[in-house]
Amino acid sequence: MDDVILETRDLTKYYGGIHALEGANFVLRKGEHVAVMGDNGAGKSTFVRQITGVERPTRGEIIFDGKSVSFAGPIEAREAGIETVFQSLALADDLNVPDNLFLGREKILFNLGPFSILDYKGMREATLEGLRKTAVKIPNIKNTIRHMSGGQRQCVAIARTATFHSKLTIMDEPTAALGVQETEQVENIIRNLKEQGEPLILVSHNMRQVFDLVDRIVVFRRGRIVANLRKDETDGQDVVAHITGAKTGAEYQNAA
Repeated sequence: MDDVILETRDLTKYYGGIHALEGANFVLRKGEHVAVMGDNGAGKSTFVRQITGVERPTRGEIIFDGKSVSFAGPIEAREAGIETVFQSLALADDLNVPDNLFLGREKILFNLGPFSILDYKGMREATLEGLRKTAVKIPNIKNTIRHMSGGQRQCVAIARTATFHSKLTIMDEPTAALGVQETEQVENIIRNLKEQGEPLILVSHNMRQVFDLVDRIVVFRRGRIVANLRKDETDGQDVVAHITGAKTGAEYQNAA
């Protein structure tokens, strides 16, 4: 399946005697946008942490871009092409936009070891290109993150994914703490990524948002994938029924 960008097989995570994730079989194809939904504690965030190298799975396999991978941490996942926007954003408040986008992967003009000279011009240009690509409007990229609104901060975190030409973007509740106008801006960024053919996993509780933005909905319940639904073949009531356990179907062997 050459069109598959991410696949997990029997992905499982135990915390002592707690089974936080059990046998997750999941497939994401290139250019596809998929929502991951479920109640609190359903296993959504655990699933994302295994994919992005934040944690190591208890068992199972992760295949990314055609290769079996076992990331030692988020930096390795990022270097492989997985960009993640966590709820915490992971931005440095006292740094400006380019410094945040290139934090940990700065462009070097002259490599002189500890006295290396950074390519500030190159980083500014790449930042502006990333902002343009995602249609993010930041009036002054020299401003520190501390002086930006919640929506601007979220958009900076998302623009970081576009700046580095990621193979996969994962967004964990990207609009949970935003107002209506800021939420619309983030959703427009997601639509732009779709138009550019970039695959996306969207973790969200927002039913309206999910049906507006994705192709497919994967539902987690009690650590298991319990539904794999095409957006145009389901509705909000059906999704809620799977989330709450009011509706159960055949065992889902593969979320594809």
